[in-house]
Amino acid sequence: MTLRTKQWVIAALATVFLVSLVFVQWMEVIRKSEESGQRPVSIAVPASSKACADCHGSTTPALVDHWEGSTHARKGVACVECHSAETDDADSFEHYGVTIATIVTPRDCGGCHAEVVAEFTGSHHAKAGNILASLDNFLAESVEGARMPFNPHSETPGRSVDLVSGSASVDVGCKQCHGSKIGFQSSDGGVITVDDLRPDADGKPTNRDAVARIARNENGKPLLDASTWPNTGIGRLNLDGSLGSCSACHSRHDFSPRRARQPENCGKCHLGPDHPQKEIYEESKHGVAYRDLRETMNLDAEDWVLGVDYTQAPTCATCHMSGHSRNDGKVTHDPGLRISWTNRPPVSLVMDTDINNKVVTSTDPAERAQLVSDTWQQKRQRMKDVCGHCHTPDYINGFYEQYDDLVILYNEKFAKPGIAIMKALADSGLRTPTQFDEEIEWIWFYLWHHEGRRARHGAAMMAPDYAHWHGMYEVAERFYMELIPVAQEMAAHGTATQKAAVDAVIDEVLARPEHQWFLADRAARQAAAHAAPEVEQ
Repeated sequence: MTLRTKQWVIAALATVFLVSLVFVQWMEVIRKSEESGQRPVSIAVPASSKACADCHGSTTPALVDHWEGSTHARKGVACVECHSAETDDADSFEHYGVTIATIVTPRDCGGCHAEVVAEFTGSHHAKAGNILASLDNFLAESVEGARMPFNPHSETPGRSVDLVSGSASVDVGCKQCHGSKIGFQSSDGGVITVDDLRPDADGKPTNRDAVARIARNENGKPLLDASTWPNTGIGRLNLDGSLGSCSACHSRHDFSPRRARQPENCGKCHLGPDHPQKEIYEESKHGVAYRDLRETMNLDAEDWVLGVDYTQAPTCATCHMSGHSRNDGKVTHDPGLRISWTNRPPVSLVMDTDINNKVVTSTDPAERAQLVSDTWQQKRQRMKDVCGHCHTPDYINGFYEQYDDLVILYNEKFAKPGIAIMKALADSGLRTPTQFDEEIEWIWFYLWHHEGRRARHGAAMMAPDYAHWHGMYEVAERFYMELIPVAQEMAAHGTATQKAAVDAVIDEVLARPEHQWFLADRAARQAAAHAAPEVEQ
């Protein structure tokens, strides 16, 4: 080959390389402009869904518009691909010649996203629906409402109200975050849930009698029970046996990764007096940096890997779910894989979990060694790998030492003693089995469920005001000024045996060194009062 020929070959290859670079850059410009709304998105409507898109473009145009902006639309995944069902599915019905599902569940999404659904199903999020019939839900089911409908006590001007829904607080509160059993109206006036349908491993109902009782409208569509739908609760119990709702985080029809990456997406559930993560994040340095630098965080990136696509600030997803440069960009749909303490119960527990991702509570070291599948240390290291993109090892280790110390202080000084005092009152018969029918049960609930959680979450997310003033300060005030005095008063009104049993527990708690400040001053005041001469009248 002559020199001239080699030059031509090199020139040709260089031209091809240059053209390919220009083409790739042009495609990236198109993608960015489509995502920013500056250019219409290139969508592919499959023939199977064209009639759906055309019809719903008139009847529910926003729904179609959202879908057209999705990755699904660009890849030719449309209405029928997600909503298709088989005739033996409990929620199926024929809609203009196509058999579709009334509710799209994680089982349906798993047809394409099997690994994601498997991760989510093993997470604590997927179990959130188990709050039903728990202590928390007793508040909404009975204390705030009633476990049955009841008659109104007077007229509602302009409305005809025959019965009051006792479950209203549960329906619009608990279920909308935690999820619940989705139900169909039954032809006999009842509600049909997953318990009645008894789905098999493939999600097919095995109780055909229950299927036959599902009430339907004139078009054959199953009628959903209004107390269970709408519902995008993260731990929803679906009719096919699957758990959760993908649209709880990934909004319906556009399934925007950009939106799921932003902290506001988590705020529907993670806020309020008992778990103010949203408020804590917003006021933290992390939240301040996010608001300041949001436009430079490359939220539209296809993979959005920390340390590759952005470094400006973390969001909820960054720390708990998203991929980063030290784990090969691997996203997880189980937020618990990077959490080393569970601060949900009255006493925080380390997140040693078994093969089913359940926290191991056994105190026997040998039994724990047999049961633990994923240790709290492994979970912590996963989070440290995220933190290490911005912080030094000394900084990270110091933070975790402070966090651990606060949690253990709360556990040992207030939570465990509180449990012992509440148990002594119950064991001695001074407290009834019914929750929230006595003042001390409200006091204790405030202490651990609201103030104690706030303190622990504040320490977990570097929020000093929540850890102290909204946390430990209020825990201490509730413990010394309310829990102890009310428990002593209840004991004083009991029999001698009851009083002795409760006083023994309280005295044992207060005799510990960490409570000496409280007893010492009290003893000095009492001694001074007894030593003072009586004043003549």
